[in-house]
Amino acid sequence: LLVDKGDRLGRKLAISGGGRCNVTNNKELDELIRNIPGNGRFLYSALSRFSNRDIIRFFEDLGITLKEEDNGRMFPVSDKAKTVVDALVGQVRKNGVEIMVNAPVDRVLYDGDRAVGVRLKSGRALSSRCVVVASGGKSVPRTGSTGDGYAWAREAGHTITPLYPTEVPITSGDSFIRSRELQGLALRDVALAVLDERGKTIVSHRGDLLFTHFGLSGPIALRCSQFVVKQLAKGNSAVPLAIDLFPDRTAEEIGESALSKAKEEPKKAVVNALKGFLPERILPVLLHEVRMNPHATCSEIPLRQWRTL
Repeated sequence: LLVDKGDRLGRKLAISGGGRCNVTNNKELDELIRNIPGNGRFLYSALSRFSNRDIIRFFEDLGITLKEEDNGRMFPVSDKAKTVVDALVGQVRKNGVEIMVNAPVDRVLYDGDRAVGVRLKSGRALSSRCVVVASGGKSVPRTGSTGDGYAWAREAGHTITPLYPTEVPITSGDSFIRSRELQGLALRDVALAVLDERGKTIVSHRGDLLFTHFGLSGPIALRCSQFVVKQLAKGNSAVPLAIDLFPDRTAEEIGESALSKAKEEPKKAVVNALKGFLPERILPVLLHEVRMNPHATCSEIPLRQWRTL
C-alpha cells in the first residue's frame, strides 16, 4: 500500500531538474561522492548496494532512454520529468501496489520497538508488518514536502539534527538584481565563490549560473547555497559572493585583452567596443560599478579606470 497526502504521485519529482528531472550522475563513484555537498561519504554503503549505474540500468529497463549532459548529469531524452514520473507510477501499479491519494498520515503506530502501521488524519488506522517512511524533507511545501517525517522519526527515538536549506537558489538585494536588468541571463562556465567577512574564499564552484528576479540560480548557485546559509546562521546579515567571468585567466590577462580592443577602435564607444568580450547585458552593470561612462569613446577613458574595470 502506498499512502500519499497529495492528489497525485510524484509532484516534487515533476519539478526536479527544471522540470526535466536529472535522475542521477554518470561520474565514477569516488568523484560522485566527492561532489556531494557536506559529508558525502555516508552514501558509500548505499551506493555500493545500488549505484548510479544501477539507477541508469533501472530506468533504461523501464524504457526511458537517458542522455548525459554537463558534469555527468543524466536526463531523459524526452527532457520531461513526466516521463520519469509516469514510468515509476506504472512500475508501482505493475507490482500490484495499491495507491491511496488524498490520505495524509497523522502518525506512525509503534508496538514497542516495532512499527505496526499508520494512522491517517481521518482517524483511520492501517496495520502492516513494516512501514517505509519516504516523506522527503521540508524544502518545497507546495508539493507536500513539509517535513512530516521528522516528527515520526523523533517519536521512534531518532535524533534530528538542525535543518537548513541546501541546493536552493540564492537571494540578493543588489540594485542590479532588484532592477531585474539581468533577469534570465545565463552565464556558461563561470566560477561562483562564497566569501567570509575578510573576503577569503570559503567555497568555489564552476559551471553554469542564472540571474533571476530575486538573485542567483543554476547549478553552481545551488551548490554554493548551503555555505551561504551556514554563514547567515553565524549572525551575518549578508554574505558576499564573487563571480569570476573568466576562471581560466588572470586579471592582468583580461585587462590587457580589454585594453587592446579599446586601442584597436579608439573612437568607438566603450559599450560597443567591448561587445563580444562579455555578455552584452552584463556590460552596463559592470561599467556602472566602476563609474565608467558607457558612451565615452575608448580614447577618453583613463588607464586607471581601465584597470579598475
